[in-house]
Amino acid sequence: MGKGTLEVLLVDAKGLASTDFLGKIDPYVLIQYRSQERKSSIKREAGKNPVWNETFKFSINTSDLQHKLVLKLMDHDTFSRDDYIGEATINMTDLVAIGMEKGYLEQHPAKYSVVLADKSYCGEIRVGLSFRASKD
Repeated sequence: MGKGTLEVLLVDAKGLASTDFLGKIDPYVLIQYRSQERKSSIKREAGKNPVWNETFKFSINTSDLQHKLVLKLMDHDTFSRDDYIGEATINMTDLVAIGMEKGYLEQHPAKYSVVLADKSYCGEIRVGLSFRASKD
């Protein structure tokens, strides 16, 4: 059993579905790994192609059998509940396993589909990942 740190580089998104009747969407991302959650900044009036270039860190316990990162894209609304745009799920099992073996592994930013619950496509998000094993 080991531990490590997952670093998530949230780069940008393209072609997001609009949830607003008037004006541009104000997207942000909730990044979830197990019980840990991080929130990106809100990109006001960024519309369908926001750019974040933000980094987030998560503590990873390698005894977990599945390593899944969920990115929920939301549209910030001032006077009503925020709207759900869609989500992307990234399987990180191989990243964590190889990172534990080698001590460090980095995946350069790649595109992941943003989908609704029915798996219909509603844009893409670009994310880079790295995992560093802890020296215990």
